[in-house]
Amino acid sequence: DRAMALACMERLQISHLAACRYTELSGGERQLVLIARALAQEPALLVMDEPTASLDFGNQIRVLEQIEALSAQGMAMLLSTHQPEHGLRVASRIALLGHGRLLGVGEPRAVATPAALAELYDVSEAAIAAHLSGSR
Repeated sequence: DRAMALACMERLQISHLAACRYTELSGGERQLVLIARALAQEPALLVMDEPTASLDFGNQIRVLEQIEALSAQGMAMLLSTHQPEHGLRVASRIALLGHGRLLGVGEPRAVATPAALAELYDVSEAAIAAHLSGSR
């Protein structure tokens, strides 16, 4: 069990936290430790609710890279996020949920269009398009 836990921590590049008390970790470090704990259980399906919450940009990328790697290895993943760009990056299928209903489901770029995201988040389509393209 210890070897598996350490291997999962190494995979997430957090093995330096192994001797730390959980209560002394930052929010981002805690999130990464929780993900490592879930991986140590060797699940067939990994359910993640906002896996990048409280993480700085570098740790968000690290987590997304691990999600992509696990998915490529055949692990089934279900994740919720308020970051459309994360879903566009890692998902093979997405569902947009909002206003008490399913707004769309399918291939990420076909479903998470600027128009659909504008409706979901109640902002202009131009603002969504600018955000997703990284411009103003």
